[in-house]
Amino acid sequence: MTGVEPDRLDDQQLMKELEAIHRTRHDTLLHGSNDALHTHNVRMAQLEGEYLRRHPRRPVSAGRTREGARERGPAGVPPA
Repeated sequence: MTGVEPDRLDDQQLMKELEAIHRTRHDTLLHGSNDALHTHNVRMAQLEGEYLRRHPRRPVSAGRTREGARERGPAGVPPA
């Protein structure tokens, strides 16, 4: 595995790493080798896990919950 251990990154570095890995996700999924995708998955889980460890009470948008999704209805359309 490459990269600095997530718990050794400061908050700004962690956010920069998270932004970069999310930006490259689609291309890795579509065009990366199985090894590249596995490495990407592991690193993303490490970084996201560290973010969640640091921010266990992060604000959650109501629309990003199951209840919020139900309120939007099928395909994200709000009920009439």
